[in-house]
Amino acid sequence: MSRSRIALTVGGTLALTAAVSFSVAVGARMLLTRQAAVARRRIGKPLGELAPRSDRVWKKSLTGEVVELLVLGDSIAAGLGADRRKDTLGARLAKGLATRLGRPVRLRTAAIVGSESSALAEQIDSLPGDYVADVAVIVVGGNDVTHRIPASVSAEHLRAAITRLRARGIPVVVGTCPDLGALRPVPQPLRILGSQMSRQLAAAQAAVAESSGATAVSLRSAVGAVFFDQPDEMFGVDRFHPSALGYRRTAEALLPVVVATVEGRRAGTDTV
Repeated sequence: MSRSRIALTVGGTLALTAAVSFSVAVGARMLLTRQAAVARRRIGKPLGELAPRSDRVWKKSLTGEVVELLVLGDSIAAGLGADRRKDTLGARLAKGLATRLGRPVRLRTAAIVGSESSALAEQIDSLPGDYVADVAVIVVGGNDVTHRIPASVSAEHLRAAITRLRARGIPVVVGTCPDLGALRPVPQPLRILGSQMSRQLAAAQAAVAESSGATAVSLRSAVGAVFFDQPDEMFGVDRFHPSALGYRRTAEALLPVVVATVEGRRAGTDTV
């Protein structure tokens, strides 16, 4: 075979391969787009966009100096899906922290439903200039995954938020992105992709937390299995946000680290 005919054959093969690859990529994108629409229809917004207002001093009957707890992040941090304010993530953490320390806890929730990691800056901006908490808890990431924000970009927003909080003298605990593979209303293969992306983001968040002086808690490792195994109990009516029981289990996973962080700050072992 002549060189020219070989070149034509190779060129044709490469062109065909490229065309097939392009067609597969387009088909996959269309499939995922359709599945995302299906998931949105299944989930809907039965909970609205307002979480119960749970900001107050919890366990007022306890004596001693009030502990300041700040919660930032997305709808999970805000407590969307809890029917009562005492069942939100912030309230669960506040009550548990008060019981462990024997002191009342004042909860301030800056988290906003629907937030991506980029919204953490605005949430910090909303705080009074002289506000200092004994600990800040950040739970964010699910919306970054569903909106396909690169993990590296989301992680840098988290890093900036941790740096700003630490500059105020506030120690930080990060609950890393939950595994979205537990969301049954999301069809396959979109659910597998969501699981992979949320795990990548969680890993990036943990690395950023460690390098920025915060402490990370892997929610996938701590409570992921129970959300996978008991979805009817762990998720609320929209099958997307945690139920009261789901928030309780999430708070229980975070609480030991939150308690240790406050104790370390008050003992002077936290370096800001």
